[in-house]
Amino acid sequence: MDNNLNNVPNNGMPNNGVPNNGMPNNGMPNNAMPNNGMPYNGMPNNGMPNNNVYVQPAVYAAPPIPEEYKPISMWGYFGYEILFTIPCIGFILLLIFSFGGTKNLNVRNFARSYFCFLIIVAVVALLLIATGALAAFS
Repeated sequence: MDNNLNNVPNNGMPNNGVPNNGMPNNGMPNNAMPNNGMPYNGMPNNGMPNNNVYVQPAVYAAPPIPEEYKPISMWGYFGYEILFTIPCIGFILLLIFSFGGTKNLNVRNFARSYFCFLIIVAVVALLLIATGALAAFS
């Protein structure tokens, strides 16, 4: 039997029979051996997370918003509220915006909701007037 360990590819001992001095990578720095001295398994960093390198996630530009879906700012809502409270002109513009006089769906939906609110207020006012009139005649 040949006692020459250099001719044997793997003799069952760690590091192919090279004595380990108790330090990782046999005392060599981590960058002296590829993959920190571990066998390459086809995955980056042997499948272990690499906590030293930050990889910037891909940033994709959002497509531009079409004009019909542009959001309304807070001041825009405030302005439309003031516009719709003008006595006659505001009501006419409210009807125009709520029945399709604008391409922006957000303005159209806001005008429709404001119109529904005015209908509810009118119905409640008519009920209060009717009950007050009934109370006056009883």
